[in-house]
Amino acid sequence: MEIERKFLIKDLPNLENYPKKDIIQSYISFKPEIRIRKVDDNYYLTTKSEGTLIREENEIAINLTTYLNFCRIIRGNIIHKTRYFIPLENDLMGELDIYHENLEGLQTAEVEFPNLKQAQEFTIPN
Repeated sequence: MEIERKFLIKDLPNLENYPKKDIIQSYISFKPEIRIRKVDDNYYLTTKSEGTLIREENEIAINLTTYLNFCRIIRGNIIHKTRYFIPLENDLMGELDIYHENLEGLQTAEVEFPNLKQAQEFTIPN
């Protein structure tokens, strides 16, 4: 189970001291959501249930051959982004995505929460 909120970001903090990963993401299906990702040199297949704040999420590691086979049946655009990991209050982690190529200029952040109450009480940092 995933409890997550997502935000559009206008102004970026100084990112040079935060760890980051390069991500290539593609969708095999939108309903249900099934996607593949290349994260640095690792590959994943993820399914997510419908919903906004609370969703069921399952992710498994796959090998390069399986990833390339799934690449043949992707739908929509391929998404290229850099994800920065920014520690927040209350042991939360902000994941800041800066998009590239066809989504250049889009910047989002998401935060996963251990429970619904904490998600609802979360105050968005500057």
